[in-house]
Amino acid sequence: MVAKGSSCWIVTAFVVTVMIGIIAYITQFKLALYATASSMSIALFFIWFFRDPERNIEYCDESIVAPADGRVIDIRGTKICTFMNIHNVHVNRVPLSGTVKNIEYSKGGYLPAFCKDSDRNERAEITLDTKYGDILVTQIAGALVRRIVSYVNVGDKIEQGDKIGMIRFGSRVDVTIPESFKITCKKGDKVIAGETILATCMNELN
Repeated sequence: MVAKGSSCWIVTAFVVTVMIGIIAYITQFKLALYATASSMSIALFFIWFFRDPERNIEYCDESIVAPADGRVIDIRGTKICTFMNIHNVHVNRVPLSGTVKNIEYSKGGYLPAFCKDSDRNERAEITLDTKYGDILVTQIAGALVRRIVSYVNVGDKIEQGDKIGMIRFGSRVDVTIPESFKITCKKGDKVIAGETILATCMNELN
């Protein structure tokens, strides 16, 4: 399965491959043959890059799970920052069940997503209203292609592990959690979206 919002990239790559292939067949021009092979490689890369594998979601109402695949690169108070490199799945997931309270999109720069100054990059801030309070999921675009694809709308009721959106080509996802949660991950940890627990609730609700 490939990620929602990626088909245009894959289809375009295959169309270009077919067109170059036809030219190569008609002309028997070696350079066109090499171009066909290169274009096919790019198309296959897109299929791999935009993969969207099934995840084993074990719902836990008292835990916050990772919204993204990748590595924890920073923990700032109640904010956990996860960097996704080119090898990671770029589909993001809901860290805790709730309702989409607000979505705020901001344009920005082209800095690499792992830089602290990437806070000024293109971003989408999704506020979730949960029974423990608000949780903020911030999708930050990277240096290559500035495109954040959202799968949710304000008012949507979403469950832990549901797909929330995708960021194309290198990016970062931050999650800001309520103070009633204790962070259980640490800087450098590898995490899997929808599966790895980042924090657990310290207080039971009355």
